[in-house]
Amino acid sequence: MRTGNIDRKTNETDIRLSIDLDGSGKANVATGCGFLDHMLNLFARHGRFDLAVKCDGDTYVDYHHTVEDIGISLGKAFKEALGDKKGIVRYGDTALPMDESLILSAVDISGRGGLYYSLEIPTEKVGDFDTELVEEFWRA
Repeated sequence: MRTGNIDRKTNETDIRLSIDLDGSGKANVATGCGFLDHMLNLFARHGRFDLAVKCDGDTYVDYHHTVEDIGISLGKAFKEALGDKKGIVRYGDTALPMDESLILSAVDISGRGGLYYSLEIPTEKVGDFDTELVEEFWRA
């Protein structure tokens, strides 16, 4: 089975995250941040993997630590689930039109970290979520 399970505890967050790459797109997400919950649910649904996330964080301060630490945990869970990556194509790309946006993405699962990010978000907030945290999530 291609699964990953991560428990991560820091001074700011306590995260339990699991992923099943061979799932069906089910998600059970509770981060304390409604917009992040929504986006992680959509990520799992459209990616057709199962995802469970429980995070207790210092959201009374802001969402930065929660978003960053979930990004770190998700990356580690993907790495664990992929194992030796045998039989997996290293590169992938897509062009995705959704609503009023067009997303172009390319991914390399070599294990070498890096992010090129050129997304312009026209508002500073979506609800109470700081949109600058989107880049922090992907960078983590």
